[in-house]
Amino acid sequence: MAMSTGDSSGGPMSEINVTPLVDVMLVLLIIFMITAPLMSHRITVELPTANPKVTDTEPVEPMDLAIKPDGTMYLNDVEVTEAELKAQFAVAAAKSPQPELQIRADKTTEYKIVRKVLGSAKEQGMVHVGFITTGKE
Repeated sequence: MAMSTGDSSGGPMSEINVTPLVDVMLVLLIIFMITAPLMSHRITVELPTANPKVTDTEPVEPMDLAIKPDGTMYLNDVEVTEAELKAQFAVAAAKSPQPELQIRADKTTEYKIVRKVLGSAKEQGMVHVGFITTGKE
């Protein structure tokens, strides 16, 4: 006669024993808690101090270029030719800090004239270029 264990079905035991799983997880948790602070590297860097009361230099006066519809150009209210304008761009591009070129073109001026001026400014090394418009009142 066989001894019965109280299980009348006689099939395999289907319950999972979670105690070893919890033990392993707790050990891993402790290991990660100990090693996580060791993995952060501290690098010391000398940071610059900011002093807002000191100004580096006085602001640079921008270059004002007016372009009329017929193609005549005025740099700071003085009429210039295209060759003179390129020379002025080269001189301004060499300055440090570089002045800003502010273009005021008439609204009826053809874009190819403005594009030509922008191309020559870029060729000479001008970086800061802006367009001046009037706002609606």
